[in-house]
Amino acid sequence: MNRNADSHDIDPQETQEWIDALEAVLEADGAERAHQLLESLIDKARRSGAYLPYSANTAYVNTIPRHLEPVFPGDSALEHRIRSYIRWNAMAMVVKANRISAELGGHIATFASAATLYDVGFNHFWRAPSHEHGGDLLFVQGHSAPGMYARSFLEGRLTEEQLDHFRREVDGKGLSSYPHPWLMSDYWQFPTVSMGLGPIMSIFQARFMKYLQDRGLAKTDDRRVWSFVGDGEVDEPETLGAITLASRERLDNLTWVVNCNLQRLDGPVRGNGKIVQELEAIFRGAGWNVIKVLWGRYWDPLLARDKSGLLQRRMMEAVDGDYQNYKSRDGAYVREHFFGKYPELKAMVANMSDEDIWRLNRGGHDPVKVYAAYKAAVEHVGQPTVILAHTVKGYGMGAAGEAQNRTHSQKKLDVDDMKAFRNRFDIPLTDQQVEAAEYVRPKADAPEMQYMLERRQALGGFLPVRRPLAAPLEVPGLDVFGALLESSGEREMSTTMAFVRLLTLLARDKKIGRYVVPIVPDEARTFGMEGLFRQLGIYSSVGQLYEPQDREQVMYYKEDKKGQILEEGINEAGAMSSWIAAATSYSTHGVATVPFYIYYSMFGFQRVGDLIWAAGDMQARGFLIGGTAGRTTLAGEGLQHQDGHSLMMAANVPNCISYDPTFAYELAVIVHSGLQRMFVEQQSVFYYITAMNENYPQPAMPEGAEEGIVRGLYRFAAAGRRKKRVRLLGSGTILREVIAAAELLEQDFGVSSEIWSATSLNELARDGRACDREALLRPKAKAPVPWITQCLSGSSAPVIAATDYVKAYADQIRAWVPAPYRVLGTDGFGRSDTRAALRRHFEVNCHYIVLAALRSLAEAGEIDTSVVADAIARYGIDTGRPNPLQA
Repeated sequence: MNRNADSHDIDPQETQEWIDALEAVLEADGAERAHQLLESLIDKARRSGAYLPYSANTAYVNTIPRHLEPVFPGDSALEHRIRSYIRWNAMAMVVKANRISAELGGHIATFASAATLYDVGFNHFWRAPSHEHGGDLLFVQGHSAPGMYARSFLEGRLTEEQLDHFRREVDGKGLSSYPHPWLMSDYWQFPTVSMGLGPIMSIFQARFMKYLQDRGLAKTDDRRVWSFVGDGEVDEPETLGAITLASRERLDNLTWVVNCNLQRLDGPVRGNGKIVQELEAIFRGAGWNVIKVLWGRYWDPLLARDKSGLLQRRMMEAVDGDYQNYKSRDGAYVREHFFGKYPELKAMVANMSDEDIWRLNRGGHDPVKVYAAYKAAVEHVGQPTVILAHTVKGYGMGAAGEAQNRTHSQKKLDVDDMKAFRNRFDIPLTDQQVEAAEYVRPKADAPEMQYMLERRQALGGFLPVRRPLAAPLEVPGLDVFGALLESSGEREMSTTMAFVRLLTLLARDKKIGRYVVPIVPDEARTFGMEGLFRQLGIYSSVGQLYEPQDREQVMYYKEDKKGQILEEGINEAGAMSSWIAAATSYSTHGVATVPFYIYYSMFGFQRVGDLIWAAGDMQARGFLIGGTAGRTTLAGEGLQHQDGHSLMMAANVPNCISYDPTFAYELAVIVHSGLQRMFVEQQSVFYYITAMNENYPQPAMPEGAEEGIVRGLYRFAAAGRRKKRVRLLGSGTILREVIAAAELLEQDFGVSSEIWSATSLNELARDGRACDREALLRPKAKAPVPWITQCLSGSSAPVIAATDYVKAYADQIRAWVPAPYRVLGTDGFGRSDTRAALRRHFEVNCHYIVLAALRSLAEAGEIDTSVVADAIARYGIDTGRPNPLQA
């Protein structure tokens, strides 16, 4: 009896007749005709009322059957030896590092499982940038970095000294722990070890390549993005969160290789299930082309003999925890526990030795099977492709960690384990050399070396490689923003509106305009950007296939294949990934683009801060605009939307230059300075600039203010002639409360105020720290004076700073303020109310600024404390209310 038959089949004979008929069609007319007939039958059954649920899963075997595999074009023997040398060098590098210090860590098992997957790509598919080709983009799985270094060492790109300094970079000789473009700027392109970020960035990178091609900015139509993903990594929301975009945009320039070694960091990915089948269903349902590479060539004869389908059934029955366990044991265990479940299967392998059974390989370790999958992927049109490759974590590590739960953290191998590794892969080293963990690099004229270099030469050169070759852009003078430098008169305008005007002016510029990439996550109307829809168009790979509902309006929703705006839907992570692709275009595509990504500031650093940190690592260049920023500015939106800390988060990214401007002219000067630094001087920095939605009259730029605006502080208004004086600092919308406080101090208490606009307290603090370091290390030289000290020297009048951010933001410059210093800020959770009520609640309105100024004067002995009490009574300040930090 056929064990694969359904026990509920009411007529097995009829079933067999249908199967025989299908086999006849397959033999006579091929698979496409058979598929057409099956689809027609299913359609007829459904229309007749039968409920036939869709299954996105296929059998647990290779998608490409043996008879459809292309001929493998490489020299299998040479490639095996090269791969073995790379395996050894990767392992030896980590082992040697941890002999120096266990602090260094490192990973062996991930690359051990994926070596063949990378090797086939390097030898046959991945093209380097050259005069003839722009190069493919490779997102390497972070924990596989030792394998990339090991290959580069064989190629002569890295030295033995560099390998010996793996994870020891401080003295400039070492190699980064993981892919870090900031630390290895001519090598790595993408930081991928923060799991989930590589996959989502690869999707939006592939889409951005289509954008560049469609807009005529770069030729990218023959280039591909390859992303390596761990099967455990798919549990990160970012990994799978945007896969439908890839199919919707028909990104056939994108290939994912999921290394299904069945293990995550602590144990099985799906011990009680099958991660491959789960992912197949997810990706097929999302519209991807799915290729499964499960079994190597040693299984082919057994599968060919499996006429009843019992072997395939057993393959499906065994869960991932079983497969992991099989590879942690031996051939006898596999015979008993896998094949032994059914007598027929046990008989099938009766003539095979335990060693033969143990040699039955997984598809991800078979270069022939991997080559077939890669070739099918690059030839597939109209869909992105995911290759699900079945591998063994720690492959080749034997008892030291092969397929064991602890293998991810395995960093050391004893001498016996290393000798076993050497023997398994036939590494030409003596016992003494093994004990010393010497690297293997054959002579330059060795066949392996010549073959490896010839393969890379045929594919354009070495990878990974990063080449920032984009020419500088021609940035117009500041007068391009002339309208924003003048007073708006009685017309009120928010800095968000000023940003939209600035973006419009920049996009119209004949020289730089076409390189501007506006990005917004479904909030364009919130930020007043709908006027750009018709002017610039919203990018769509297919144009606009419908008549928009608002077609009769001037600012209708216009999608266009040459559209300039990237409107990413409700998707901050996706929009940030698009921004990263545009902000690194100068290095990945040889053409600099100028991205402006505007979003709710609360959903930037707080929500996708990991991606922003990765952008810093990638040396991104562009503008992040934190819209409706500040804890009291967004008013009715409440706790979840009000931002009082994004600037503090920005301060933690070393190459992020951040500003909190109040006026349109400040915004214009800051953006112009950023354009100059990033796209003319080509400095690897990026800008975070806050913008607010509160409308007020915009003054003209004071004469000589430009330097101070850029450096973070300038005098907005001089003090009056009163004897009692204070100096008030403010930024963002709270600067206007500072201005109002100065009027109250003069009017109610006879105190004159010097008003300073603190456009960037972060930049002031960085400057202060840099000056301190210089003075510490060069004690005999004249100590540099921080900008904040230069600005505020010459007076002992108290200084009061008020912002719409937590007190720590303004407090960070305290060390360089040459006078008594007091700060006000918005510590605590936000809440819904009017702006006036919120500023009263957080104690940053003009009354509290007056109170802080008077308290500082009382502490300096210039006024009596009774004046402070008078102010509390005058302004009705409730001294018994809860602290807003705890309220």
